[in-house]
Amino acid sequence: MSDSAVESSGCEDTNSLLGNDEDIDRASRSLKAMSHPLRLKILCVLGESELSVQQIVDAVGTSQSNISQHLSTLRDRGILDSYKEANRVFYMVGDNRTLKLISMMKEVFCRC
Repeated sequence: MSDSAVESSGCEDTNSLLGNDEDIDRASRSLKAMSHPLRLKILCVLGESELSVQQIVDAVGTSQSNISQHLSTLRDRGILDSYKEANRVFYMVGDNRTLKLISMMKEVFCRC
């Protein structure tokens, strides 16, 4: 990446992977939240979609209470957004950086 590309992206420090301690902390918290296999699976199932809790349960294949606990963790860490419609709660990935990271992990680790 050229220096001008780095500057235009808002990252001025070209000598470090992440610009400052706040970036390091945010990345660490996100990766820690995503590191559980079930939470990673939930994120892969969601992708760019909005799904209800029941749709996620059906796709992942575990109990609703277990999924709800993991969804709560991801939401509390700022990885997922949610909204309620009638008696159903829908979840979606709230940050495009997370989608980019998931996509990169699929490219590196998945046999496609």
